[in-house]
Amino acid sequence: MSEQPAVEDLLARSHRLGADPTTTNYAGGNTSAKGAAIDPVTGREVELLWVKGSGGDLGTLTEKGLAVLRLDRMRALVDVYPGVEREDEMVAAFDYCLHGKGGAAPSIDTAMHGLVDAPHVDHLHPDSGIAIATAADGERLTETIFGDQVVWVPWRRPGFQLGLDIAEIKAANPQAKGCILGGHGITAWGETSEEAEKNSRWIIDTAAAHIAEHGDPEPLGPVVAAYEPLPEAERHARAAALAPVVRGLASTDQHQIGHYNDGEAVLEFLSREKLGVLAALGTSCPDHFLRTKVRPLVVDLPATAPLADVVARLKELHAEYRQEYRAYYERHATPDSPPMRGADPAIVLVPGIGMFSFGKDKQTARVAGEFYVNAINVMRGAEALSTYAPIPESEKFRIEYWALEEAKLRRMPAPKPLAGRIALVTGAGSGIGKAIAERLAAEGACVAVADLNADAAAEVATGIGGSDKAIAVTANVTDRDAVQSAVDATALAFGGIDLVVNNAGLSISKPLLETTEQDWDLQHDVMAKGSFLVSQAAVRAMIDQAMGGDIIYISSKNSVFAGPNNVAYGATKADQAHQVRLLAAELGEHGIRVNGVNPDGVVRGSGIFAGGWGAQRAAVYGVAEEDLGAFYAQRTLLKREVLPEHIAAAVFALTSGELTRTTGLHVPVDSGVVGAFLR
Repeated sequence: MSEQPAVEDLLARSHRLGADPTTTNYAGGNTSAKGAAIDPVTGREVELLWVKGSGGDLGTLTEKGLAVLRLDRMRALVDVYPGVEREDEMVAAFDYCLHGKGGAAPSIDTAMHGLVDAPHVDHLHPDSGIAIATAADGERLTETIFGDQVVWVPWRRPGFQLGLDIAEIKAANPQAKGCILGGHGITAWGETSEEAEKNSRWIIDTAAAHIAEHGDPEPLGPVVAAYEPLPEAERHARAAALAPVVRGLASTDQHQIGHYNDGEAVLEFLSREKLGVLAALGTSCPDHFLRTKVRPLVVDLPATAPLADVVARLKELHAEYRQEYRAYYERHATPDSPPMRGADPAIVLVPGIGMFSFGKDKQTARVAGEFYVNAINVMRGAEALSTYAPIPESEKFRIEYWALEEAKLRRMPAPKPLAGRIALVTGAGSGIGKAIAERLAAEGACVAVADLNADAAAEVATGIGGSDKAIAVTANVTDRDAVQSAVDATALAFGGIDLVVNNAGLSISKPLLETTEQDWDLQHDVMAKGSFLVSQAAVRAMIDQAMGGDIIYISSKNSVFAGPNNVAYGATKADQAHQVRLLAAELGEHGIRVNGVNPDGVVRGSGIFAGGWGAQRAAVYGVAEEDLGAFYAQRTLLKREVLPEHIAAAVFALTSGELTRTTGLHVPVDSGVVGAFLR
């Protein structure tokens, strides 16, 4: 807990405001508080500003996420401000105003908070407020809705001058509670934290009430019958089929993770007559278009069009989008502009199906989609009262390719080896599969944890970190429909699939004469047939993505080593081992690499060994079951027990990008079993 009551109040207010996505979205907006503290150098009281730092999120803000600045030094910057042409220099100047270590990096909006003469300031991006801010007659609407309680501020790029403008408005309008910032959002203030929050909410609620009472009930135009939503089951099936295609296109420049949204607001927007016109105008609030790009890609076919036609049209539209984005860059770029970052869309809208959003990871993709939902709400509100009129394209470019935005991107940590990749691991509820799922996620991958045991899969997925990192999928790998459902769920959750680990299995240890036909069929159904079905379903998605991929089979040293009382298990492992070679030979032309890992005797943590296999193998070798792991270790060259994490390490090594020219390989992870040497 902070020693500063002002900070405690600020954090509590920030959390409340940040919890409502219609008030401000993830990492959007900022809040501040002013107060006094003792300068440890002089022992005297000094005025400080605590303000949300660059890149922080109101809903999860902590004291470490606040920038802390001395107000006397910050206000002194007014005297040295060189003007809007050298605006960017002022962010660097904030570093000379920091108190102590200063906390988080100050954001571009710091001036707004420091220069406005109020102890508490909120700058937010509420849907209703931006609707007024982006209306063609927003200034008139501001006066009509709020009287002299809220003042209109014409569009100005965030920065020091905007802070000066708002400070001047506050001084000239002592009765005002806040401002509508043209094309952007709102700013409100108060003498106390409670008053600032009350004023923010009053502006938001008053705008929303006015839109609801006075707005056109159909601001997006009439429904277009051909664009109406498909029934849910059909909609999700088609979305799952399209997701890998869309993700592959959106990943032309860089691997992206996807997010699918078919919420009511999205489907309604996609079904309305004004879809094309409004989508082409793009978003307006800087926080919106920095995440959604200047505009979305919109598919212009009916929801019931044949899937092949939609795919073909998507590819045409994607090529056009890339050309148009490059033209946008070239229209506005100057010699000092950062290089073009990528020409692929971040938002793809498919009428009747929903919205696909993309980002470098799942959270970024999800947040991009959430911001576009905010943009839809803004367009609806602006059109209800007036005409939606976002800021000019040239201004969008100045912010998208702002040197300060580029600097923020460069401060981000380097991506992990598997960032941007999507994995499906079968049999991941325990043992080897669990270790593999956890390792892949730790290295940056999004993971679908598939297991016959739904509770076990859910526990592993939760332990990995929730739906932005992992999902649980119930999957019986012997059932074609269940396997397809698992692949579809992976595609809907993350956009597609890049990496499959065929790990699901069981083991039956019996002599030949005691092995029943049922034993044989069960063993082969789960591992030989199951691996085939999973690979087949995943490869369809991988080919649609056109991004290559990896398939890993967790085979066994028993695939090459013949031991007693093991005919069903050993034969099916040999089947899996040869599937590796066969698929490597077939799928190379698609950039799909197929490799295997051959473990030996992974006893600890194994669901297979705990399920009776351990007792059976211990009986074969004449040792106590609890000594089986040590027994296996002693018969190896290294005399070391093999654990689930060792298998996971081999999977990571094969898929991390270091072995890009390797396919058809089996990697022994057995501490050295001479009889299982590959030859």
